[in-house]
Amino acid sequence: MAYVINDGCVSCGACADGCPVGAISEGDGKYVIDADTCIECGACAATCPTGSIEG
Repeated sequence: MAYVINDGCVSCGACADGCPVGAISEGDGKYVIDADTCIECGACAATCPTGSIEG
């Protein structure tokens, strides 16, 4: 299952910069992960300063 970003997201963009496949984009009030593109590597969760990414 792809990683997801919860409501703790502060839209800093660190996760998008850390995603090797470009699966993360800015959504409405928080960033979102495209489940079809996500390769479940966890790089985004490692870069999130608020711990808002769950896998």
